[in-house]
Amino acid sequence: MTIAEVSKKFDLSQDTLRYYERIGLIPSVNRNKGGIRDYTEEDCRWVEFIKCMRNAGLPIEVLIEYVTLFQQGDETIEARKKLLTEQRKLLTEKMEDMKKTIERLDYKIERYEQAVVVKEKTLRRPED
Repeated sequence: MTIAEVSKKFDLSQDTLRYYERIGLIPSVNRNKGGIRDYTEEDCRWVEFIKCMRNAGLPIEVLIEYVTLFQQGDETIEARKKLLTEQRKLLTEKMEDMKKTIERLDYKIERYEQAVVVKEKTLRRPED
């Protein structure tokens, strides 16, 4: 696949794809005889993985570390698992914080809705 096709498929800019490749988030993409990037299915799986992890908020530095470990082979399996486990724990904590924030927002919204109902009652004309 060309970079344009991958860009469209994953809704990432071509500049972002080039950046990810340059910093090592995506292993080097092969190029055809004309020098054009030729993404393989494996390359696309890396793009999908990185996009998913970035959307969840994982820092680029953590992902670079993960990819570097992956490229070192099976002797890094435990280190990779530990890295992913730590990130999962951080995301779970973040989700809990977000849940509390949503609950607080719901409470505040409810209070405003109650205030509007009270205000509307005072604006009604008394029935004759």
